[in-house]
Amino acid sequence: MSFDAFTAVGPRGLYKADRPVVIKLPSSVQGLGRDEVVARLAEMTVTLFTEPGDKNHPGRWETRDIRLREFFADGRHLGSADTWHRVVSNIRSSPADVNAVIGFDAEELFGYGNSLYAANLWISHRGVFTKNHFDEFENFNIALEGRKRFIVAPPGVRAYYPRSVLRGFGDKSRVVDLDDVDLERYPRLAARLAQRRDFVLEPGHMLYLPLGWWHQAESLDDININVNFWLKSKKILHRPHVLGVALYTYAYRRLKGVYSYQPTEVNS
Repeated sequence: MSFDAFTAVGPRGLYKADRPVVIKLPSSVQGLGRDEVVARLAEMTVTLFTEPGDKNHPGRWETRDIRLREFFADGRHLGSADTWHRVVSNIRSSPADVNAVIGFDAEELFGYGNSLYAANLWISHRGVFTKNHFDEFENFNIALEGRKRFIVAPPGVRAYYPRSVLRGFGDKSRVVDLDDVDLERYPRLAARLAQRRDFVLEPGHMLYLPLGWWHQAESLDDININVNFWLKSKKILHRPHVLGVALYTYAYRRLKGVYSYQPTEVNS
């Protein structure tokens, strides 16, 4: 989809259609790459996620807060095959930085200033894998540097063999990789796999991922920089499982102190 076509229908037009789509940003939109992001946001606090480089690792990422410059200064963060590292920071509270990083006025387009919304800066290295899951928000993901492979599949519950809601994993599937599914063990997933979409998001492209759609992502280049916007919509009321997971996950994260994507104060 062209950017003009997207702005004609607006985000809500895509919410209604409820289909993933890749939007090509115009050549006049110039987002920032690695060096420019670091120069602008070096002192920003980011959360470093660390996990064994194993798609089947059953636990959570370990997290700690660091400065963005520290992430780039430590070579272990940028290419370990045995351990995955990525950083994330919700920079919603600094619209000037959001607009500078992506190259256009995101507030005008998305209205992301609501306290439940997020404008997340993500940075990862080659091989970092995000396991199959769904989001309780509408999701617009912009690639700034590096390519990222996505596999996306339609919403559903039982077909995806979801993990325990009561342990805070209700948005995740026991099938962590839709590219490697044992259909004898997970037969209900066969019909959904026939509807999956597989593509590579490249710099200058923005992906719309509808609320409740299952997806996974893998970073393909040495450095991958993305900004994504999480936006709420009433669609969640028609997907009870997603709503239930959202409410429980919010409470669980607050109780356990698990990272909850709260806005970061940006110190430029």
